[in-house]
Amino acid sequence: MNTLYYGDNLDVLPRVATESVDLIYLDPPFKSDAKYNVLFRTLRGDPSSAQIHAFDDTWRWSLEAEGDFGRATAPNSDAQVAVFLRAMFQVLGKSDVMAYLVMMAPRLVEMRRVLKDTGSIYLHCDPTAGHYLKMLMDAVFGARHFINEIVWFYPFGGRSRTHFSRKHDTIFWYAKSDAYVFNADSKAVRVPITDSSVIHNYRYTDEDGRRYRDDPRKSGKTYRYYLDEGKVPEDVWMDIDSLHFELPERLGYPTQKPVKLLERIIAASSNEGDVVLDPFCGCGTAVDAAQQLRRQWIGVDITYIAVDLIRNRLIGRYGKDILGGFKVDGIPQDFEGAAALAARNKIDFERWAVSMVRGQPTPASGDKGVDGWVYFARTYKEPLDVGKIVVSVKGGEQLKPGDVRDLSGTVVARGAQMGLLLTLENPTRDMPGEAAANGSYIHEATGTIYPKIQLMTVSELLDDKQPKIPSPLPPYQQATWAPGSEAVSLF
Repeated sequence: MNTLYYGDNLDVLPRVATESVDLIYLDPPFKSDAKYNVLFRTLRGDPSSAQIHAFDDTWRWSLEAEGDFGRATAPNSDAQVAVFLRAMFQVLGKSDVMAYLVMMAPRLVEMRRVLKDTGSIYLHCDPTAGHYLKMLMDAVFGARHFINEIVWFYPFGGRSRTHFSRKHDTIFWYAKSDAYVFNADSKAVRVPITDSSVIHNYRYTDEDGRRYRDDPRKSGKTYRYYLDEGKVPEDVWMDIDSLHFELPERLGYPTQKPVKLLERIIAASSNEGDVVLDPFCGCGTAVDAAQQLRRQWIGVDITYIAVDLIRNRLIGRYGKDILGGFKVDGIPQDFEGAAALAARNKIDFERWAVSMVRGQPTPASGDKGVDGWVYFARTYKEPLDVGKIVVSVKGGEQLKPGDVRDLSGTVVARGAQMGLLLTLENPTRDMPGEAAANGSYIHEATGTIYPKIQLMTVSELLDDKQPKIPSPLPPYQQATWAPGSEAVSLF
């Protein structure tokens, strides 16, 4: 069963069976010392000012890192990795880069355990810490199992006047053994032949009219190459562009990679029905590509915003029936789970609650009085007239009628049509009456009457109840929405 895990991959990976995965692709934090936000589109497809903090790529040596270093170099740890980390500590000391390597090491050891003997792992990185990661991969998988250093070149973006512009990422490909899979003849792998001298040498034509060249080898075998079938690309990939914000594929996730890049990797190093694992799955490009290529998949991410975005991405591409084709692990399924999430991570609890009503969360820093927005079409004419519903979430605070009055004031102040108050605990006796006193909203397109302010508990949402609101627009793929389409409940 395809599975999407919400949690730390170091906690999730031990739950994956030994030698059960055929291919691992990981695009971990690069140690860029940057903070990354999810950028949303407006309903017309242009960039929006709305942003949500996705993750920090900033690492610091701390007591936690020191403890991780101790565990990674303990007598019962992986011996080769322990030797590597001790050697690097002699060079780097208690540095930020050392903290990053200590974070990555035990995760890579777990990935080696779950990978089949015939499997491969592709680690995507940039020059910031790529040289250190290469040595760490040598320690974990063995230098002899290094296959390729793939350079993904993308010419777009800004230019530097102080150094040569940095326009490539690196993808390290390692196999677990010599019996790895490589589908050189896959159409998703091959690229067109453009070299004129090579094209000129294809002098022969077979009975089907296909141009070919016979290439004798020292072994005595003769290999036949067909011009129209293209060639296996070299280790510098220049034919796959990075994603511009205006492209329909772009979801606004800060480090999103093009699906074509992942389709080439997955087609090359796995077969239909194989299991693909992405332990840092972000916005789910590897998951999407694996689904498209009929592979099974496992995705893991530590942020709820990523998990919710991936579900919406899959629904947007494959339709609501895809919900029966995978499961989500780590998301609250009952009141106790919701209460635990609220206690553990207030921001993720708010984002989870907003997603339960098919809304778009606001930034972690807070938009005073607003934890999320639900957008809907007020009319079904062009240009689209968009309505807004303010979502406020209370996860454990002492509830009072003043919470309803605050939401009502926010609805007016922000020019919204409606407001939703989502609560972990049951509202007080006076709160429903306070909500009803705000009257109704009449939907311009249908004439349907809705309560202007509504209260809903987490327990009700978990029981598949939904607020009485107009059909929401998709929260992440708004640029692809068309009048008359319906949003899909994810739960």
